[in-house]
Amino acid sequence: MALLSVRDLCVSMGRVQPLDRISLDLDKGQILGVVGESGSGKSLTAMAIMGLLPLMGGRISGGAIQFGGTELVGLAEPAYRALRGQRLALITQNPMTSLDPMIKVGAQVDQVATLHLGLSDAAAKARTLDLLQQLRIPDAATVYHQYPHQMSGGMKQRVVIAMALAGDPDLIIADEPTTALDVTIQAQIIQILVDLVHSRGLALMLITHDMGVVAQACDKVVVLYAGRVAESNTVHDIFAQPAHPYTRALIACIAQAGQRRGSLKGIPGVAGVGDYAPGCRYHPRCDPVQMLCQSDVPALRACGRGVVACHFAQCANHA
Repeated sequence: MALLSVRDLCVSMGRVQPLDRISLDLDKGQILGVVGESGSGKSLTAMAIMGLLPLMGGRISGGAIQFGGTELVGLAEPAYRALRGQRLALITQNPMTSLDPMIKVGAQVDQVATLHLGLSDAAAKARTLDLLQQLRIPDAATVYHQYPHQMSGGMKQRVVIAMALAGDPDLIIADEPTTALDVTIQAQIIQILVDLVHSRGLALMLITHDMGVVAQACDKVVVLYAGRVAESNTVHDIFAQPAHPYTRALIACIAQAGQRRGSLKGIPGVAGVGDYAPGCRYHPRCDPVQMLCQSDVPALRACGRGVVACHFAQCANHA
């Protein structure tokens, strides 16, 4: 049984349904990449799992979210609050929105361990210092007493990861955790998250728009487009033979070493949130589009070792 199992998740915001029948599975010790451009529904999926949709004016209008045998849809807020920070943890893309600028960073991590694990002040401080050291923060004892403004972006993001780990969670959702960082620091943060999964047996949902990060870090990937699953498979199979035209277009956007200047192509057009085309939502931007795509919604179906929502998917054959 998967640690996290999302089935046919629908989210409504007023009259708009920005998530339409999202399904995914994640086991302990695995990294699942959730990828797609802005507006595809990545962050909304995370907020639905964390029970934070009301903060965004949204609600779950259909489907199920099973986490460790507990159904999260309809779970009372006090029970949800007991899960957040302890068994479920969230890392956001901007560490400054997760850290209180008026409180020293060590004390902020301490609060998580005290609240969720019931540790004494001394035990919480010892745990925080250990976490900071594990996250490769030099001179952790000094950093413990610093305020967020005294730290670089990469150091602040390490502190946010320490906060996520302080309650000893089973699942971490990292929502574009490297967006605000430079390329070198991005790679370091991603490697830290990968190492944590392998050393602690955590499950990690890594939300990103970058297929290069998916290739570097993930075991499985779910490709979202305009609030629907376009394709889901192992990372190996997604890159070896992408079945959906959108997946192929995303992979084509990855810069390659030695690539000729000006040869990198984007995906023409945009996916407007709420202004969805009939039939396949990707068809206005799809190169091999056919008449059927403009009228009939493609069902999510088996394709090779994964699933795809495309009438004319290029499915791999496996013995």
